Amino acid sequence: MSKKYDCSIRTIQRKIDLHTATFTEKLAGDVVVLMDTTYWGTKFGVMLFKDAITGENLLKYYVKTETNKLYQKGIEELKTRGYTTKAIVCDGRRGLLQSFNDIPVQMCQFHQAAIIRRYLTKNPRMPAAIELKGIVKLMIETDRESFEGILKEWHKRWELFLKERSVNEETGKSTYTHKRLRSAYRSLKTNLKWLFTWYDYIDLNIPNTTNAIEGHFADLKNKLRNHNGLSIERKKKFIDEFLKA
Repeated sequence: MSKKYDCSIRTIQRKIDLHTATFTEKLAGDVVVLMDTTYWGTKFGVMLFKDAITGENLLKYYVKTETNKLYQKGIEELKTRGYTTKAIVCDGRRGLLQSFNDIPVQMCQFHQAAIIRRYLTKNPRMPAAIELKGIVKLMIETDRESFEGILKEWHKRWELFLKERSVNEETGKSTYTHKRLRSAYRSLKTNLKWLFTWYDYIDLNIPNTTNAIEGHFADLKNKLRNHNGLSIERKKKFIDEFLKA
């Protein structure tokens, strides 16, 4: 740009620093909100609220830490702007799914599958774990009743196995032998209430994942990677322009 416009690099930087992104207020109405946060490092992130119906970005916050209160604040701010949140799609961070009693909440099935993968690994060896991993794969292809039935049958078949305990020879204390498998099953049971909200409210066309917002974040990070070394303020300007599109 310096060569193209025949001016110094510092002049280009100064003009960019003076630029302020302009935003066109979206028309208020019914929205299905996808919400998630992505980070650069450990102390700088952006929390984004996106409409699954139109694909438009509705609201963002720059954050140091991701909190449930900030997500609640975002939904309230959308309300004050005239939006009616018909449903929310989010990850399964602790307490977030229970934070919106008057709004249907769908837990991202992709995040649930990732939780199970962390407990069971990508290539489990125990037959019970292999079966449970296969059941999780069915989650995106089936309805609530079918999934609940399959999961119930799995638990019935492996209930005694899950109750097996091992004794520590040094302390004499016993613990569950298959703790990670138990944790994977407990995660599914705990989150089951929110995994099929899309099915319970089929008329709202709720996505079962936050993939649309994850893809947006991935594209943003790929583009920012070409501009390593930007200060936080310049990075914010870049993000402002990217997200308003």
